[in-house]
Amino acid sequence: MKKDIHPDNYRMVVFKDFSSGDSFITRSCVNTKDTITWEDGKEYPLAKLEISSFSHPFFTGKMKFVDTAGRIDKFNKKFANSRFAGQKKGE
Repeated sequence: MKKDIHPDNYRMVVFKDFSSGDSFITRSCVNTKDTITWEDGKEYPLAKLEISSFSHPFFTGKMKFVDTAGRIDKFNKKFANSRFAGQKKGE
């Protein structure tokens, strides 16, 4: 294995799927701002997910509506005054 190419900040992190409410813990180096107390009583960094294998239709076999309207509105509001606003494809 090559030296100095892998991150050195691996630690236990809880990943929580907010569309299904399920959580799992694994080793990761993802940057997080939040923490959560896990089933063992210890506090771990929390990575928030919108979709995971707990809620994705491919893994569950069920179609589930995911509310993305808030994200689209936020994007449109953020870029409404940019130089790209109102341009059609190819302009």
